[in-house]
Parts: sequence; structure tokens; C-alpha cells
Amino acid sequence: MDTVATAATATVETHCPYCALQCGMGLQRADGPDGPAVEVVPRPAFPVNRGALCGKGRTAPELLAPGARLTVPLVRDPASGALVPADWDTALDRVAEGLRRTGAVYGRDAVGVFGGGGLTNEKAYTLGKFARVVLGTSQIDYNGRFCMSSAAAAQGRAFGLDRGLPFPLADVARTGCVLLVGSNLAETMPPALRYLTELKENGGRLIVVDPRRTRTAEQADLHLAPRPGTDLALALGLLHLVVAEGRTDEEFLAARTRGWPAARAAAMAHWPELVERLTGVPVPQLREAVALFCDASSSMVLTARGPEQQAKGTDTVGAWINLCLATGRAGRELSGYGCLTGQGNGQGGREHGQKADQLPGYRRLDDPAARRHVAGVWGVDPDALPGPGRSAYELLDALGGDVRALLLMGSNPVVSAPRAAHVEERIRALDFLVVADVVRSETAELADVVLPVAQWAEETGTTTNLEGRVLLRRRALDPPPGVRTDLEVLGGLAARLGQRTGFPTDPEEVFEELRRASAGGPADYSGISYARIAAEDGVFWPCPAPPTRAVTGAQAAGGGPAGVPAHPGTPRLFLDRFATPDGRARFVPVTHRPADEETDAGYPVVLTTGRVLAQYQSGAQTRRVAALNAAEPGPYVELHPRLADRLGVADGEPVAVVSRRGRAVAPARVTRAIRPDTVFMPFHWPGAGRANTLTNPALDPVSGMPEFKVCAVRIERLDG
Repeated sequence: MDTVATAATATVETHCPYCALQCGMGLQRADGPDGPAVEVVPRPAFPVNRGALCGKGRTAPELLAPGARLTVPLVRDPASGALVPADWDTALDRVAEGLRRTGAVYGRDAVGVFGGGGLTNEKAYTLGKFARVVLGTSQIDYNGRFCMSSAAAAQGRAFGLDRGLPFPLADVARTGCVLLVGSNLAETMPPALRYLTELKENGGRLIVVDPRRTRTAEQADLHLAPRPGTDLALALGLLHLVVAEGRTDEEFLAARTRGWPAARAAAMAHWPELVERLTGVPVPQLREAVALFCDASSSMVLTARGPEQQAKGTDTVGAWINLCLATGRAGRELSGYGCLTGQGNGQGGREHGQKADQLPGYRRLDDPAARRHVAGVWGVDPDALPGPGRSAYELLDALGGDVRALLLMGSNPVVSAPRAAHVEERIRALDFLVVADVVRSETAELADVVLPVAQWAEETGTTTNLEGRVLLRRRALDPPPGVRTDLEVLGGLAARLGQRTGFPTDPEEVFEELRRASAGGPADYSGISYARIAAEDGVFWPCPAPPTRAVTGAQAAGGGPAGVPAHPGTPRLFLDRFATPDGRARFVPVTHRPADEETDAGYPVVLTTGRVLAQYQSGAQTRRVAALNAAEPGPYVELHPRLADRLGVADGEPVAVVSRRGRAVAPARVTRAIRPDTVFMPFHWPGAGRANTLTNPALDPVSGMPEFKVCAVRIERLDG
């Protein structure tokens, strides 16, 4: 199915390798003095970004150059301790032996697997199958756990189904009011900012909740700046005012929800003056927010990492969902709750088996019917499938203890994990570490074997963007000699470990199996095909195949049997019913509680972390692009002038940020765009400025999300 350009004028339509917008782009191939290369060209017809790209997308082809990436396997030389080049047979033989030996000596759960939110659906699916069928381990999770797991859990509790946005992004521009919580779209997803601009041009209103006066907050009609870790109290305070002012939708509550009395009682304990003391948001602003949200004919709440990356993230998102339900702003046209997924395939990555408790199609691993269905597709005994394993941080924390060997694909936890210095220690304590990646990341430097794998423009595969739109990335050129795809790596390892069938390396063949495995599940892809995605600019799941015929033949091209139309896909969820057994949404009563770690005399300031425009995630790829490094070359500490004056710190001077877990050093950026009791650090860099050295790994009890967004620190001035 690959469409490969062979001349400078031929354009391959594909998608950006970075965030969950999965912006459409074109790639033109040209043969230069150093071999084939590609250039990004706009793709204005694709509806999500309509041709717009941020700097990361425009410069993405720079990482395809051999000098910017891994092109040969590396193995640890026992004599020198250095990573040295090796051929593929040697590298894969060593990996297979290391994984086999660990399982034989310590048990199958002594082998762990850690995936990434950038893996295509085909790779995520195969990695989950490899862990459970070949390795027989329950110890698999992925870095997408750190992305939107709290929102996923809250949506599942309330609606019976989790999809980042239950409506297309285009609906955002047409609603009456957007309440955006903990998201800085201007820097994290710049092409999406146009939807907020169009919202205001159409007469809609924008409320932004963020402790910082970000570029996105600058666009707001109302900016609420709560103390980090108090988003739950803020949502409850708004719901209290909705009830007190008689703004609930009683007809909607009676017809389409359950559990409102208990949720209402919980909210009424959060009166406005209490919420002002907890959050720092004045009562008049709370009342203004309620008026803007409720006076509009339609409204949306959109959350991102701000409220989600907390040890109470599931309850926090649940409180914002309760606000939508109480006002009748869910399950209706141009209204609802949505989560802005962060990583490129954070949505699809957890739908098909990378997550510790899930099987393909968003099936639960502890559901006997789900186990039987997927085991039937895989040709194994359902009882042979392991049960649920540890969540991401719990898995990383177990390395070197219960988990002695780790296969890691597409992640860099040495930089991106909370309490990163401790995670680095645990990785170093492993008996055996294998890393498959496109670059020599900080985590790869610690590996026993490093496997160079193909990139986005060198392989075909599907991703699922934040709207639930399943998309097709197409191969534009071949990988360099010495580089293999992740599917080839897993197929080669499976064969060496005794599983010679069931692990195809052709992505479309894998997708056909994924369709069968997902059929009948919450995330049903069985009616989606490569041909149909290409013809329709993506297909929204759930999209079941017509029930009268197996997923073969005409359906493989997107159609059904003669006279049976193909399912249209589902751009908008919940308009008729929610995905619960009785079709009604569920209120979950929640109450405010403090952050896991409060400030005190020794650590009097709150640290919050996040992203910047020019870098992405752990920076393993973007830090290798000269233009992006020129725009944002290193870490910094953002602090208010009042705090800077008290410390005697001038703009640009180095400061130390110290938490109970460690110390990071970076230049100060003095700005009035942040609260005086809060400092901000971006988390894209390793070394002395590694923000995640400081962050708190306290976990949400429902989602397993760590508390990245709030911890107690002190700031120290550094002489010289």
C-alpha cells in the first residue's frame, strides 16, 4: 500500500511525527549529493491543520539524515564497557539470549517492556502481543501513561468510553464558549490555536485556566490563575455557583444522567470564599466564569496536562466533567468535555495493548470475554495470557528489583520520568537493557544493546489523533542501510524466541489483524482500512464492520457486502446516548484535597513543569535540530519579579531549584506572567537542568498518573 515518491515533483501525503494533532503534510523527495532526502510541503486540504505547521513539523526531515540518527546496532563491549557497532544478527541474538535467560532464571515477570506514545498503532499492537505471547510477561506499560491517563479514567467513569475529543476540532470554533484548563496550545499545538481564534471571530468566548499568563492565556476573555494543584477546588467552586444561581439543566439531569444528588452535595461544600482562599482566584472572577460558560448557547471544557498530571488528576477531570453534565453541556451538538491528547499516538497507543491493563480494541485485560476474543485472534489459550501489570512509574521503580531486564521502544525515561535521578538509578541497576530508538538518547546510552529503527517518513503505519481520527502515515523513502523497522525487530526477536509465526513485518498485514482483534470492542477499528483512510482523510472510531460478513474482501477496501453500507465512522460521540449500560452519564462525587506535597518553611515555593514551543517531550529528537535549539537552547526557571527581588536574583542569573528529590540548576527568567508563589521549568533537557529530577512520583490511585504539575521546592541563588 506504500506510495513512494521517486522524483522531486512527486508528493507523498503523510502526517507530522510529533504531537497528537498529527498535522497533514506533504513530502517531496529529491536526490542530493548525500543520497535521497525529503522536503516538507503544505497539505492545505487536510482538515485538522489546513496546511499550517509549527517549526517542529517543518524541520522534522532533518532527523532523517544519517548524521543525526542511529544507523547501526550497538552492543556493550564487556571489556571496555563501551557501546560498539555490531551486525544485526549479533545484536538480536544477544537480545534474545538476555531476555530468555532472565525469564528462565527469575520468572517471566522479571522481563519488562516499556513502550512509547509515538509508536504507530501497528507497532503498539505488536509490542503488546509480543510481551504477552512471546515473553509471557504482565510487566508492560508505556510513557503515554504520563500523558492523559487521568482524563481517560475520568471519561470512562462518567461516559463509559474514553476518546480524547468526542467531537472534531472544527466544532471548537463553532461553540459559544470554551473553558480551556491547563493547556498552552500556542506553544504545544500551535496549528490548533486557529480554532480558538476562529471561536472569537465567530463571537464565542474563551476562558483559560493556567497559573501562568501564557501566549494562549493572552488570547482569553478571562484568565483564571489558580495556585498549582487547586484545579479541583476551582471546578467545584464553579459548580457550586452553577447550583446556587439556578443554572443547572434539570431536564438533561433527569433524562440523561445518574448520581447528581451526591455530586451536588459534594460541590456545595466548596463555597466561593473558600475556593478563593484555596486557589487564589477572586470570587468575582469565579462568577464571571460561570456567566460566560452558562450564558453561551453551547459550551465546551477542554483539559490537558495541567489538571491531569496530579495525584488527584482523575477526580480533578471528573469535577470538570460534572460541571459539563450539570449544565447540560455534554452529549449535545457543539457542547461537551474533551481532553487534548499530547503525544503523537497517545490515543491509539493505549487502545491496542501497550497499557498494563488493556488488550486491543480498548478491552480490559481482566475481562474473560475480552481475553477469549483476543486470544482467539492470536491463536493462544486465553488462560496463557498474563494478567494486568504495573503502571508506568511503578514499572520503572521496580527495575533492578523484581524486573531484571527491560525492552524499551520509543521512550526516554531518563529525562521524561518523574523523580528522574531515581529512575536513572533503577535503569542502571538492570541486568539487561535493550533500547530501540531512532537516536542515541540519554536512556540508550545506558543500554546493553541499542537497535536503530526506522522513522516516520521511512515506514507506513496508522496513528489516531486527539479527535479519534485514524490516519495513515505513508513511507516516502527507504531507511538507511543498517536500519530496520520496529516490526522487523519484533518479528526477528519473536522468531529467535520460538514464535516463528504471528509477527508479520508488513504494517498493513498487522493492521488487518488489529481490525479483527478490535472488532466488537469499545475502540472498534474493524470497519477501517488503509484504502478507506486514504480516501476519507481519516476515519473516526468506533467504526465497526457490517455484521453480516467477516472483515475480508470488499470490506478491506472500506465497503461491506453487496447492499450493506459501510459504517460512516463516529465523529461525534454521545449525541444519542452515553456508552454506559443504560445510556446515561454517571456523576462521580469528588471533593478537594491538597497536593501530595505542600509547601513549608524549607520548601516554600510551588514548582510546575511543561513544554516550550521549539522542543518536544524529552527533547531526544528536537535537541538535534539546529533551528529549534537556536530558538530554545536550554532549560530555565521562570519566576515572578517579587520572588526574584526577595532572593536577589537578576534575569539570566543561574539559580538552583531544590526539592526533596534533588537539585536542578538553570538560568532565571524573571516575568510577571507567573504567580509570585510559583516557578516554572520546561522538562526537555537532561543534565544539571533536568526538571524531572525534582518532580514528585506520587500516583493517582485510579490512573497511575504521577504528580508532575506540583511539588514543593526552594530557590537558591548561586554566586558566580
